[in-house]
Amino acid sequence: MSKAPRAWQRMLSGRRLDLLDPTPMDIEIEDIAHGLAFVARWNGQTRGEFAYSVAEHSLLVEEIYHRENPNAPTKWRLAALLHDAPEYVIGDMISPVKSAVGEGYGDLDARLTAAIHLRFGLPSVIPKTVKQAIKRADKISAWLEAVQLAGFSETEANKLFGRIKTETISGLSLVLRPPLEVREAFTKRHEELLEHI
Repeated sequence: MSKAPRAWQRMLSGRRLDLLDPTPMDIEIEDIAHGLAFVARWNGQTRGEFAYSVAEHSLLVEEIYHRENPNAPTKWRLAALLHDAPEYVIGDMISPVKSAVGEGYGDLDARLTAAIHLRFGLPSVIPKTVKQAIKRADKISAWLEAVQLAGFSETEANKLFGRIKTETISGLSLVLRPPLEVREAFTKRHEELLEHI
């Protein structure tokens, strides 16, 4: 009889997170913030002294979501902040790779998302309209990142992510920060949102 492969990872908090069957009890925001601050977006292919991290991206998506949905309940802003949270343990893959990998990645992402949401008082599956609004904010963020950091022209970004309303991105300039600074900013924003739910 063969031994089942190990499916858990030990986190810095000391938790053991079962990646195939995650439970909310094994989720800690410090682990998420730390992991996301060290995961590079765009496979690290961005300009600057530091990688543009998933934590930084998540902060931007939450800001854009709020700009686009100023009257949305705070819990959906928290969902926007956590939209890529599973990547703290499964990493970030660019969309073409996710498509090539197939359903396995999506299933793993969905299980982790559900556990993360439950841990922080969100429904395991958020309403479709909220998910679509967060996805719109995610695309706007991707457009900004592509143009400001990843070497895309606005024409290329428009083809991939759609045209962006100027007022939505007004005043948004992406600044790269060291991972530990981004980790702290992500944790602080999470705490602020939780306080208002």
